[in-house]
Amino acid sequence: MRRPTPYVASLRIYEPITAFSPAEALRWQAIPISATTSRDEQSRALARTIITEPPALRPDGAHILEWEGKRYVCPWSTAARVWAALDAFKDSVPLPVSKFFIPDNIEEAINANSESLEDKVPHIISETWMVPPRWFSLFVPEDRMRGQNDDGPFTIMRTTIANAKARCMFTHESVVSAFGHGPIEEEIADLLEWMSLFHAESIVEVDYGGLAGYLEKILIEEGEAGLEADTSIEDIQLSLAGLSTGDGAKAGSGYERLISRWRKVSAFEAAT
Repeated sequence: MRRPTPYVASLRIYEPITAFSPAEALRWQAIPISATTSRDEQSRALARTIITEPPALRPDGAHILEWEGKRYVCPWSTAARVWAALDAFKDSVPLPVSKFFIPDNIEEAINANSESLEDKVPHIISETWMVPPRWFSLFVPEDRMRGQNDDGPFTIMRTTIANAKARCMFTHESVVSAFGHGPIEEEIADLLEWMSLFHAESIVEVDYGGLAGYLEKILIEEGEAGLEADTSIEDIQLSLAGLSTGDGAKAGSGYERLISRWRKVSAFEAAT
């Protein structure tokens, strides 16, 4: 079964169900653990590219996770993510150009709820055609799960938010020590700030999504054992170890190995 949007990877925060209001908790409690929420989220997003529909018109969904016997919830936060994406897109192009991509009625519907959305923090960050290096810095190899499911190959990395924040702080300190303040350091700082907005007992997860299939194809074609040969976490650890000790060769080796692997995945965008 093919994923509706096979080019998307996701970074998710799952908060304890007790962190939500009683009404929200009741709603999330009704979603079975076995529900195909990832497919549902992607299918609805894909449908909106064909039939434009303001995201606030439907009740939003959520991903559900059981961790050590407790239920955790990652709301899709669709409306907040759409509003943030609209704002970022409009900042990236001249105003007259944006009008050709976004119908006035849809923009008006999104902006009508903007005041209520500004203070809402999305639980999900998505990237297309790559997994950013800073995401890997949140995990250790033991946090990684990989295999096959109904959608094909998968890789998921999952840890506590306390672990993720501590590792993010180490990454930030290593980058600042080596390069000073700049765009890369700012992205890591923004990631840490984002995680700091959630419940202290939350779970952090990265899902390769459909990119797992592309990566496995690449690795097999190179004579490797598919996803089992993916050392992205180890590569970023090697790079950070080099930065923290002033070993530029080690830092460069790990980073180049990581980037070259994911550059091949990104190349599929031009081929589709």
